[in-house]
Amino acid sequence: MPDILRSLPVRLGLGALAAVIGYMVIAPLVSLQVRAFSNGAEGYRVAFSVNGIGRTILNTVGLAVGSVAVALVLGTLLAWAGTKVPRRLGFLKVLPILPLVLPSVAAVVGWSLLASPTAGYLNTALRQLPFWSGGFEGPLNVFSIGWIIFVTSLSLSAFVYVFLTSGLRNIGEELQEAARVSGSGQFKVFFTVTLPLLRPSLIYAAGVVLLLSLGQFTAPLLLGANGGVKVLTTEMYLQVSQTPVQYGAAAALGSPLLIAGIIVVVAQKRLLGGESRFITHTGKGTRTRGDSSVAAVVVIALYALFSSVLPILALAFVALSPYWTAKPSFARLSLQNFETLLARPEAASAIVNSVLYSVTAMAITLPLGFLVACLLIRGQRYRVMRRVLDLLVSMPLSIPAVIFGAGFLITYTSRPFVLYGTPWVMIIAYVTLMIPFATRMQLSTLLALGEGYIEAARVSGAGLVRTYATVVLPLMRSSLSGSAALLFVLLTHEFTASLLVRSSTTRVMGTLLYDYWNNGSYPMVAAVALVMTAVTAAGVSLAVLFGGSDTLSKM
Repeated sequence: MPDILRSLPVRLGLGALAAVIGYMVIAPLVSLQVRAFSNGAEGYRVAFSVNGIGRTILNTVGLAVGSVAVALVLGTLLAWAGTKVPRRLGFLKVLPILPLVLPSVAAVVGWSLLASPTAGYLNTALRQLPFWSGGFEGPLNVFSIGWIIFVTSLSLSAFVYVFLTSGLRNIGEELQEAARVSGSGQFKVFFTVTLPLLRPSLIYAAGVVLLLSLGQFTAPLLLGANGGVKVLTTEMYLQVSQTPVQYGAAAALGSPLLIAGIIVVVAQKRLLGGESRFITHTGKGTRTRGDSSVAAVVVIALYALFSSVLPILALAFVALSPYWTAKPSFARLSLQNFETLLARPEAASAIVNSVLYSVTAMAITLPLGFLVACLLIRGQRYRVMRRVLDLLVSMPLSIPAVIFGAGFLITYTSRPFVLYGTPWVMIIAYVTLMIPFATRMQLSTLLALGEGYIEAARVSGAGLVRTYATVVLPLMRSSLSGSAALLFVLLTHEFTASLLVRSSTTRVMGTLLYDYWNNGSYPMVAAVALVMTAVTAAGVSLAVLFGGSDTLSKM
């Protein structure tokens, strides 16, 4: 009986933790399905009788498959290039991670300024070529499905690069050395030895990229509207942004994405079964052995140029210009747009809100993630609770943010928690979406610490709370600081859920940018995108300062 009494507070605390996280994750999804099936499943009838729904579904599948294919090939090529960069140019390995730092909405806007059929800077340059005779439009069209796939793939390739680079560090050198001694060239070694050993990393990367591409919202929304390209996520947004609002139809449109996410996660777990077959049982990691390659440097430089440098340059030029035109003028460049932006009350409020909401959500998410991570590692006595919480914190990764955004809108505009129009609806949305990242980052740190320090403290008579407060948390200080900064970066990037749950009093930088985009104020759009990038860069600087140079790989 005493043991039961001593564990009762712990069980009650775990139950409360599971209830809070469960409500944040499950309630929006349940609310959506209730609306979809209400009135005899009217939501499904409305959604799948929309004109052109077949084409919308095909576009969604095409965007997902195309983005995954391009991102996997490009990300794998970048990972190979990272192993062949000369040692004196080792800083180039950071360049493929830049798209994770650059807000996706900024990259999309940058490419719209570069490849717009009429006023795009790249098109203007290409039309000066002597063999061009196509008039005043083209040859590039960023508003087509092919270019949307290209722009999406550039950012997703960075995720593949991070996953495969991490996998390469865990592959022993002996098998590759044996293949080289047998006469195989570096390309044959990569495709016949290294790549098969990377199967777990490839499967995981493919699953994450597929989930992200199925839920793509930013590029289809900003680019697809001009080209008539619709996908399920943009159709969901249309249903909840029109009058009257069609919550049921939006929920129904999200159901295929929800089912696809579950299937992808299950398939991923099955395909990753038996990972021990891919362990080479060695302490030595992959080394370049001095066989550097000029081609590797060229690959990384070109990727950085197209994924980050060109979009940022386009944004900077338009932000410094009085208006966007196909014929840029250096004589008219000024800081007037930034001065105008910062002088507007709604802009200043949006910037402050972005920082405030992100910091608040980060302060809530880190402790929640820490508690879940501790339970997943050391909560062997609570097996059922561990499995429940593991499932709950994983769900936001497998479900597109647009589905959660629509669910938040329904859940928090009705009882028992009417929070719409208050900062808390935005903060709760951010916390829900960030729990998986906070848990994973702290989980890896706790695993690395091991049990030795905790056992020593407990043997010395310290209680559980004192052990974690005086031993574990101080040892995690650097990692916690890096995790906090990374969460801040991800939160200031957030665009999808913010756009769905926003109100006139809860604007953030992403929603402000979208409002300017709809109004055609492209210099202001570029200025907001650069401010977002600057805020994000500050967060990344803190992440590297406190968490080390490999902090981004912890995402």
